Amino acid sequence: MGAVRIYVGLAAKGREVPARVLEKIRSVAETAFPVPPEVIRGSEWHGRGVSLFGWTNEPDDSRRPPLLTESGGRVLGLNGHLADPDDAGRLIGDPLGEGIGGCFSAWVAGDGVLSAATAINRVCPVFYAETPELHVVGGRALLVHLAAQQGDRVEHDVLALQTMVRQGFFLSDETPYRGVTALRPSTRLDVRDGRRVITETPLPASAPAPTSERGKRKAIGELAEALLATVAPLRGLGEPVNLALTGGRDTRILGALLYAAKVPFRVTTNGLDAHPDVILARQIAGRLGVEHTVIAPPQTAGQDAVLVEHPLDRVWETLRTCEGMTSAYESIVGYLPYSGKPTMSGQSGETLRAGSLNLLQNDLSDKALTRRITTTFGKDDKLFTDEANEHARELARPWLARKDRLEALDHIYVWYKVGRWQASARAGSLRRGDPVRPFLDNRVVRAALGLDQAWRLSEEVIYALILRFAPQLRDVPIEGKPWRFAAALESRPSHWWRRAPRPPAHMPTLRTGGGWSWRTSPGPVLTDVLRQQVLGSLDALAPIVRPDEVRALFADPVVKKPALAWHLYTVSALLTGVYPGKRPEGLERIPVSKPS
Repeated sequence: MGAVRIYVGLAAKGREVPARVLEKIRSVAETAFPVPPEVIRGSEWHGRGVSLFGWTNEPDDSRRPPLLTESGGRVLGLNGHLADPDDAGRLIGDPLGEGIGGCFSAWVAGDGVLSAATAINRVCPVFYAETPELHVVGGRALLVHLAAQQGDRVEHDVLALQTMVRQGFFLSDETPYRGVTALRPSTRLDVRDGRRVITETPLPASAPAPTSERGKRKAIGELAEALLATVAPLRGLGEPVNLALTGGRDTRILGALLYAAKVPFRVTTNGLDAHPDVILARQIAGRLGVEHTVIAPPQTAGQDAVLVEHPLDRVWETLRTCEGMTSAYESIVGYLPYSGKPTMSGQSGETLRAGSLNLLQNDLSDKALTRRITTTFGKDDKLFTDEANEHARELARPWLARKDRLEALDHIYVWYKVGRWQASARAGSLRRGDPVRPFLDNRVVRAALGLDQAWRLSEEVIYALILRFAPQLRDVPIEGKPWRFAAALESRPSHWWRRAPRPPAHMPTLRTGGGWSWRTSPGPVLTDVLRQQVLGSLDALAPIVRPDEVRALFADPVVKKPALAWHLYTVSALLTGVYPGKRPEGLERIPVSKPS
């Protein structure tokens, strides 16, 4: 969610945008921008019947393109980043920018004309609403809602929040705010002379898996070129990119990618020297010849309890940053002053492996994949009202209607896990800067989705990319589970085996006592705090959950489904008006004991 740059566009159905709406936008912008007011700077443009506002916490206009770019009587606002900043001019004519590299959404305004568009994964979201007087389009759902409201009261779409309770994010195009909808991936919204048209471009269909080694090299080569294009602009930076490196797949390919693109970089790894992440990251850094820094976690072996922030304080910051579209169960990156230092992590690398929902599957039968779709949308159905369960079934129906289940789960991942959960959760880190995320790049996602899902799911594609970029990593083990395609190699003819690259053995995940988390083992004191808030607001939650089932969830001294408890806590806090509003004060920290 573009918290580094936020935009809102207004298009009148009559002759002019009402002056009171313009004043309201200026007065509520700080509420919707989760950074200190003193670091916000803004710009605005006004034409015939159309206005476009932009705000940022970037310290100056050195980043390209600027907050608002005027050209030929129109103005462009860009949220996110472009692989090539010079492509900004192309977006003024076509804000969808299908062939443009980067991770972005775009707004274009002119006399009587307002357009906005999402890229292929909508990780830089666009929200829209309509009133009798005007169309509102913006990058923050709360800001769009406040602009569309007659008064200052926030009205919630309670039924839409059923998916927040189930999963902790939205599996729909709905938002917590009545009348506000998220624009779908690769979709363009145009308002001309007061009339709105929405044009959706379907996600790419995958081609059949190549049957020859030559065909595989060609298909992987196209994806490789798209990845290389995302990091090519980093060569000219004044300092090396900092890559957070582990022993897994997704950050490993980024290290290999930076190496192949000749981009200066260094790597850091969090963990103790004996952890597989540290052991393998050290090997990778050594093979690639880059600096490696290990950041050891605080030693807490002697502690039998920790003090954690009060859940209400945590949920206030989460609601403020993520607008009620991410559960406070998630740990959102806190605010720090904006920095232009280049950073990179393996976020959304599952895109190259057919998505996280497919990766959860060992059984790829049609029955098993259908069950995965059904349970994704209808999780914990006994907790919910009939109306909420029917709503969940309605959301699942178009995905269950697809004949290709692997493709359906792949696209659900892009639409919702990336386009809703990650778009919301990454708002915290975007306040600190706008890091390059190769796996979120418009061209990379398009190229990946064009490859057969079963082939990507085998992990052969990502393994081949690593060897293509940095063949010296061939025999460095992988952390966690073995490569999925490795078992299939055993059954192939011996003459083929001698030519095929054999992946090295994996290094199992290290299981230690350090894996304890107060979020997943909340203990009786924290459970009671969660319980009091949720059970005390059952009237607000009643349209979507069954009160008796909620009471049963909290019947034990320590709640057995802590994630679900946190989701309920977040939604109940939202519905009872914790935010927008003043940050809670005087809340004591909560002791959580380590399980014996």
